[in-house]
Amino acid sequence: MTTFAHAYSDASEWTQIALDLCDGLAESGLLGDGLGILYVTDSLSNDFKSIAQALRQSTGIEIWIGTLGLGVIADHKTAFDRPAAAAMILDIASNDYRLIDRTPIPDRWPDDLMQWAETVWPTAALVHADGTTPALAELIETLSKRSGAYLVGGLTCSRGAQHQLCGDLGAGGISGALFAPDVPITVGLSQGCSPLGEIHEVTGAEGNVIAEIDGRSALDVFKEDIGEMLAHDLQRVAGYVHVAFPVAGSDTTADYLVRNLLAIDTEHGWLGVGTEASPGDRIMFVRRDPVSARKDLERMLDDVKQRMPGPARGAVYVSCVARGPGMFGTESAEAEIISQGLDGVPVIGFYAGGEISHDRLYSYTGVLLAFG
Repeated sequence: MTTFAHAYSDASEWTQIALDLCDGLAESGLLGDGLGILYVTDSLSNDFKSIAQALRQSTGIEIWIGTLGLGVIADHKTAFDRPAAAAMILDIASNDYRLIDRTPIPDRWPDDLMQWAETVWPTAALVHADGTTPALAELIETLSKRSGAYLVGGLTCSRGAQHQLCGDLGAGGISGALFAPDVPITVGLSQGCSPLGEIHEVTGAEGNVIAEIDGRSALDVFKEDIGEMLAHDLQRVAGYVHVAFPVAGSDTTADYLVRNLLAIDTEHGWLGVGTEASPGDRIMFVRRDPVSARKDLERMLDDVKQRMPGPARGAVYVSCVARGPGMFGTESAEAEIISQGLDGVPVIGFYAGGEISHDRLYSYTGVLLAFG
């Protein structure tokens, strides 16, 4: 089977970027049918609609999905915080997918979409979401449960308009496409933080404040896990050490939700975290670790290749904006690992403000959707 057509441009002007994408896709000769994906850096947010329209006219493909990111990925290349765009055409039949059109409220999904899902039982979905949407975590969870699909994607990351592309351009809610079982898809999740200690139990908490862990002062447990050097200088943990909540029922020990450590109350021994916590929650502490992040990314790629039913035709990769050059050292290092790990399969993606995997919202991770 042929690989999916894809193209990339980091020209300085949007008109040249649109031309480069149209020419790059035309070289494949696979135009006029399928589903288009377009990722654009937020430097081009005002030109997103014009680029999408140019692709529609050039390719003959009317339906495009996508969003804005601080960076975009195409094969072994990355453009971060500058004008660039990446596009891919999924060569799949129109009856093998259905659009999710920026639904903003849980359980308000269109009847025809849910009827299709209940008939076909889609296995996976590529989704993009506006991080300012109220009850977004609930929205993600209900979409996965109602449709039965394993969601992969991320949050729009833009310093301006939070544009999502789903047929037309708009903001708010969650959008993308559900894929029928006839579209072979393999998914992967790679963490960007590594555990510092064992898994504990929250025994005292209210809202975002954790007072006790394992029946002891939360701060005492925290200091033991991070080690004596960091415990003596808590200023050094900012942006480096985070809290993580293991996902209940997951089939892998590497599945945990990382949240920021917001405050340390040394007088009371309390920790402020970037999510609500409750007694009974499992918790551990993790650190941002470039070496472990690279190893886990390579592990994820090996695992995906082993689980794919055959050669991949293309892939979409969504990475946290806190990864990229800040984690892997150079602008394109992460993309190079992806491209090498997938043996040169066409890849596009973007740097997101949060990542979506299955039915949850993650951070500091990379998520992959490989099409067979």
